[in-house]
Amino acid sequence: MNNVRQINSFAPDYLVKPGEVIENYLEYAGFTQSSLAERTGLSKKTINEIIKTKSAITAKTALKLERTLGRPAHFWSNLERQYQEDRIRLADKIQLETHLQWLAFFPINNMAKLGWIEKNKDKVKQLEALLRFFAVASPVEWETIWVQGLQAAFRKTNNAKENTGIISAWLRQGEIVAGEQSYGQYDKERFENNLDEIRKLTLEDLDTFTPKLKLLCSEAGVSIVFVPALPKLGIYGATRWLNDRPVMQLSLYLKSNDHLWFTFFHEACHVLRHGRKELFIEGGGLESKEETEANAFASDKLIPPAELRRFLASRFKPTLNQIERFAANIGIAPGIVVGRLQHDKRLSITVGNHLKVRVGCI
Repeated sequence: MNNVRQINSFAPDYLVKPGEVIENYLEYAGFTQSSLAERTGLSKKTINEIIKTKSAITAKTALKLERTLGRPAHFWSNLERQYQEDRIRLADKIQLETHLQWLAFFPINNMAKLGWIEKNKDKVKQLEALLRFFAVASPVEWETIWVQGLQAAFRKTNNAKENTGIISAWLRQGEIVAGEQSYGQYDKERFENNLDEIRKLTLEDLDTFTPKLKLLCSEAGVSIVFVPALPKLGIYGATRWLNDRPVMQLSLYLKSNDHLWFTFFHEACHVLRHGRKELFIEGGGLESKEETEANAFASDKLIPPAELRRFLASRFKPTLNQIERFAANIGIAPGIVVGRLQHDKRLSITVGNHLKVRVGCI
């Protein structure tokens, strides 16, 4: 998906001073500053300060210049407005040049290949593109919004904090995608009821289950977004509330259906049972009580504990044929059972992987 927001505007690296333009018109008209003061009713000091760019051209002055120099008032007002904007922009460019090291926090090339931002050889323009992507005025605001928020999430998991730039870029893309979706008010009961229908989708292929999954979520007021994992991301999924609606973001980090569906139901638990003001990041490591609860919820929702206990009652390791029959009996994809047994060390990590279905970016 390419949703780069292009800004098509001319940003000169020089200043056109209104005073210099007035001087040119004075020369053309054969006027002096003193005669212009007499003709406009302004003081000589005011005219001199405008020409030296010490004073701005007001709307009232622009109208006086219209009548004396023959150019419409909006010409002079726009000249002043453009000068002030360019002056601030050039000063801002100098300030941005002190923040160029900020670019090193982000995988710019990967983000550009995915269509998240435009690639630019000019480092200042590249930095500006990154600021537009994050919808912040400067790296200072980015740090206020993202670093503090991610630190709160990191207290709940043991993700690598040095990847804050990468994680924030991935999360921000999720915000953008979620903002393009249409979905109603959150309905907790409906979402929880829909999970039974969603579980059945594990038996369907990628092209079939994707639109059904998004529909079942959106009709309950939940946004589900799939955002490709950036290099070194190390995150399976994240859950947060945006504009009073839950957003579940999945990366397809390990690209297999057992991880995909476990992550989905893990994030669903956060939506149903945990705080609206918190950001939950799943990526391994130390876990909070919320993460532990979400893991248990996903495990039990996919494979009912009583059914699993009966299946594993024998002291022998199950065969692949037995696993496939068990999966068919409980109505779930066999690769999910394989993944669970591997996780529980009831099956070698080298056995049964062909039953897992590879999934790419959705």
